[in-house]
Amino acid sequence: MSTSSRQVDPRTAAERRKVAFATVIGTTIEWYDFFLYASAAGLVFAQLFFEPAGAQIAILLSFGSVGVSFLFRPLGAFLAGHFGDRLGRKAMLVITLVLMGASTTLIGLLPTYQQIGIAAPVILVLLRILQGLSTGGEWGGAVLMAVETAPNDRRGRAGAFPQIGVPIGLLLASGVLALMTGVISPGEAFLEWGWRVPFLLSVVLVVVGMIVRRTVEESPVFKEIAKRKERSRMPAVQLFRKHWLLVILAALTFAGNNAAGYMTTGGYIQNYATNPDGFVGLERTPVLLAVTGSAVVWLAMTWIAGNVSDRIGRRNTYIIGWIVQLITVFMLFPLVNTGNIWLLFLGLSLFTIGNGFTYGQQAAYFAELFPASIRYSGVSITYAIGAILGGAFAPTIATWLVQTTGESISVAFYIAGVTVVAFAATLILRDRTGIPLGVENEVAQTTGQIYGIKEPV
Repeated sequence: MSTSSRQVDPRTAAERRKVAFATVIGTTIEWYDFFLYASAAGLVFAQLFFEPAGAQIAILLSFGSVGVSFLFRPLGAFLAGHFGDRLGRKAMLVITLVLMGASTTLIGLLPTYQQIGIAAPVILVLLRILQGLSTGGEWGGAVLMAVETAPNDRRGRAGAFPQIGVPIGLLLASGVLALMTGVISPGEAFLEWGWRVPFLLSVVLVVVGMIVRRTVEESPVFKEIAKRKERSRMPAVQLFRKHWLLVILAALTFAGNNAAGYMTTGGYIQNYATNPDGFVGLERTPVLLAVTGSAVVWLAMTWIAGNVSDRIGRRNTYIIGWIVQLITVFMLFPLVNTGNIWLLFLGLSLFTIGNGFTYGQQAAYFAELFPASIRYSGVSITYAIGAILGGAFAPTIATWLVQTTGESISVAFYIAGVTVVAFAATLILRDRTGIPLGVENEVAQTTGQIYGIKEPV
C-alpha cells in the first residue's frame, strides 16, 4: 500500500474506541455547559439579570448575551488553532475543557441584579465570553483527534462521535433543567436557586472529562508533522493568505446548520413556547422535555449522517440535509403554535432530521478541506466564523422579527434564507471524501477544494 493512501499511524480498534469515547465525552461536557447557558437565557436570565430594561428589551439582551460569546469564538479558535498546530491537539483539548468548566461553575455562583446591581449582568457576559473562547478552540481539537486517527474510509463515522456530543449536551442540559423545574425546584424555587444547580454540576462533568482525555494519545497526523519538523510558524496567517475563499465558503455551510440549530439550542423555542404573553404559553417543564426528546432524534440523525457520508460522500449527504431542513422549517412554527406539546415535539423532531444531516459529516468534511500543517487553525477558525454568521444572534434576530412583524412565519423565512446560502456554498465546494490526511500528501490537500480554482488564492 502506498504512503499516500495508508493511515499515517494505524491504531488498533481498541485505541480508536478510546479516542472516540474521549472526544464524545469532552464535547458533551463543553456543549452541556454552552447549551445550559442558552436555555437559561431563554427561561430565567431576562428576569434575573436584565429585568430593569423592561420585559421585551430584557429578553433581547438575554439572547444578546448568548450571541456575544460567538464574537469571541474566532479568538479562541485562533489561539487554540495556533498552539494546536504547533504543540498538538491533545493539550488544547484539556485547556479548553478546564476553561469552560470553570466559567460555567462561576455562573452558577453569580449574584443576580437585585443583589449586586449592574455588576451582575456585566460579570455574566464576561463569563459567557470565556465560554465562547473555550468553545472556539474545543471543537477543532476534538474532531481532529477523532478524524485523523480513523481509517480513510471510516472518517465520517469517527467524526460523528464528537458531533453527537452536541445533541447529547443539549439532551443533558434540557433534561437537568426539566428535572429542576418539574421536580426539585418548581415554580419560584427555580428562579430563586434551582437554576444554579445545573451550572454547579459542571464541576463533576469536567473532572470526568479530564480523566478520560488525559489517557488518549496525540493525533498520528500531528506526530508525523512534529517528526518531520513541518509545523507552520504562523498557521492562521498562512490560512488566510492562501485559503481565505475556502474559509468563507466552508463557514457559510456551517452557518446554515448553526442558525437553524439555535432555534432550539439557543433557547429561542424554549422562550417562544413558554412566554405567557406570547402565542403559545406552555409550561416550562413539558417544553424542556420536548426539547430533550428532540435532542435524541437530532443525535440519531447526526450519527446516521456521519456514517452515510462514508458511503455516498460528504457533499451528497449535505444536499439531502439542506433539502429536508428547507422543507421542515416551514412546518416547525405551525406545529409549535398549536399549543399542543406533542405537536411541538413532532415539529422539533422533524426539524432536527435536516439539522442532523447537515452536521454529522461536518467533522470529516472540514478536516478533508484543509492541509495538515494548518488543519487545526483551518477547521477551528472556519467553524467559529460560521457560528458568528449563523447562530450567534439567531435567537435575537428571531425574537426581533416576531416582535416587529407579529408573525412567526418571518422566522421560518429567515432560516430558509440562511439555508439556501449554505446550500449554494456546498455546491461550490468539491467533495474530498477519503483524501489522505497525512503531511506527506499536503500538496494534494492544498489544491482543488473549490470548483474552478486549482491553486490557493
